[in-house]
Amino acid sequence: MASKIVKFGEDVEGFTIPVLNEREIRAGAGILFLLMFVTIMIVVMKGNFTPLKYAVLIFLTDILIRVLISPRFAPSLIPGRLIVRNQVPEYVGAQQKKFAWIIGIVLAVIMFALQVVANAYSPITGLICLICLVFLFFETAFGICIGCKVYNLVYRQKAQHCPGEVCEPKARQAIQKTSPGQLLIVLGFAAYIVATVVLFNDEFRKEPFDLFGLDGGAHTE
Repeated sequence: MASKIVKFGEDVEGFTIPVLNEREIRAGAGILFLLMFVTIMIVVMKGNFTPLKYAVLIFLTDILIRVLISPRFAPSLIPGRLIVRNQVPEYVGAQQKKFAWIIGIVLAVIMFALQVVANAYSPITGLICLICLVFLFFETAFGICIGCKVYNLVYRQKAQHCPGEVCEPKARQAIQKTSPGQLLIVLGFAAYIVATVVLFNDEFRKEPFDLFGLDGGAHTE
């Protein structure tokens, strides 16, 4: 009975190793990213660290459950599974995900010790928050597991069944190729943004007025 509860990965027909559903993982990463991003913004905008402390505790608890018990019981992955339940599963190897989440545990423990236990903030906590956000964003937005990339560097045995089959070398299809013209569009758009900032910064910095006068003139100069 215990072996059915404490188990990392699922046994799926057609796969010789335990696997996980990448779609579910991406949904869970999105939930955690939203939690961390909002609480960090509260710190930046209002200087209130209380929500971030709760977020760090939630993040650490969730990822400990994933690694030490089973991803099936992780509070962020359960709603993630419900959200993507009608989508065809995309199976990925469980081992590299476990390695990536162990990295997450290390970062979360350091953050918990400094932010919650010691009740302190420093460039270290800021850097860890940034790293966690980058990891979560790449997972949920691009399906790229940065920790899994590190796994391939650490272990000789390469990861199997990666998201998007990136572990399997193959030629790109036409729809995956990027033309020089497309790259020029991206560069041109970046130049457009810079030009907009230079030309309209003073105008955009003006405080907007209440179109319907609902604030009683509180923001009028």
